[in-house]
Amino acid sequence: MYQPHASAGQVPEPVRPGPPASVVMAVRLMYAGAVVSALSLIVGLVTIGSLRSSLHKAQPSLTPAQLHSLQSVVVVGSIFIGVISIGLWVWMALMNRAGKSWARIVASVLFGLDTLFLLAGVARAGAAAGTLVSVLTWLIGLFAVVFLWRRDATEYFNAASGPRAR
Repeated sequence: MYQPHASAGQVPEPVRPGPPASVVMAVRLMYAGAVVSALSLIVGLVTIGSLRSSLHKAQPSLTPAQLHSLQSVVVVGSIFIGVISIGLWVWMALMNRAGKSWARIVASVLFGLDTLFLLAGVARAGAAAGTLVSVLTWLIGLFAVVFLWRRDATEYFNAASGPRAR
């Protein structure tokens, strides 16, 4: 069997093990969160036609011009938030898979923010379909964060960040 020898003066790089099963599962869940966010954005864009009537029902005193402006703001805002959401899910998946310990903290903070947004959304009446998607997204985030903080994940993140200065 052939084994390559390190050249004179070169130290072979240590082989870093891949992420443990809990991190792999968290990453898969994060990709699932990105997919759910993308599907939610697509459904929102497909149903733009009903948005005008919903807005008019909620704000019957708006003029047609005001209603059109509000509809435009809601559509652009929804697209912006949807794209940012998808990007954050993918970014967190990539960074956590790479063992970046800051990414685990950021993912946990984002989950906390999502919890607050979910609670605010549930407090509003009449958003059943949106709330269902929000709850599904929240559950995906919950399980991802739980997997990120398991013991084997902590060992992985500690090893990936290297020795700490004391």
